[in-house]
Amino acid sequence: MSVETGEAGHAALEDRLARLQRVPARKISGKTAEVLRTAKKSDFATVPCAALDLGFDGIEGDRHGGRTRRSGGREPWYPRGTVMVNERQLSILSVEELALIASRMELDALPAGWIGGNVVTQCIPSLSLLPPRTRLVFESGAVLRVDGYNSPCRAAGRKIAEHVPEREGLDLLFPKTAQYLRGLVAFVELPGRILPGDAITAHLPEHWIYPG
Repeated sequence: MSVETGEAGHAALEDRLARLQRVPARKISGKTAEVLRTAKKSDFATVPCAALDLGFDGIEGDRHGGRTRRSGGREPWYPRGTVMVNERQLSILSVEELALIASRMELDALPAGWIGGNVVTQCIPSLSLLPPRTRLVFESGAVLRVDGYNSPCRAAGRKIAEHVPEREGLDLLFPKTAQYLRGLVAFVELPGRILPGDAITAHLPEHWIYPG
């Protein structure tokens, strides 16, 4: 792959910068609707709880806790089981997006616990589209750093199907209907406690579309 240098290279770089589509940093306010944690290490489904106490390892005793994790199907560039940093300590969902997924799937409701949610937000528009590096600051002082979008998978679809045995094909329907609605994964940037009803301030960083 050739790299332009000299005046031609400078001109090409200046052109890319001139065409850069920037989105300024901003803040969005919301609130915590629900908090949940895993009941057992063998199951990613979560159950509502009174509060989440967060350390740098995530939720103490939770299935997804720890500063490291082992790679899986989401990381095909590593041999399965490779120890890597755990950027997926918490799953963040929204009331509004869960309701839309449920509507698309023709379900009465889609509880966050069925698909392993830990924090359910309200009043943050299009939560799933928040950019990486967004900081979610809770009124307790706890801060979660968004790693990125949590792509919907068939495993979560199978968990939904377990709760609605009279419906066929929900395992495959979920990944199709939940695109860009599945929420985010995040890690603990600053420890603290999160309670239902807590205010949230989402600090979105300045970001842009990479021009190539």
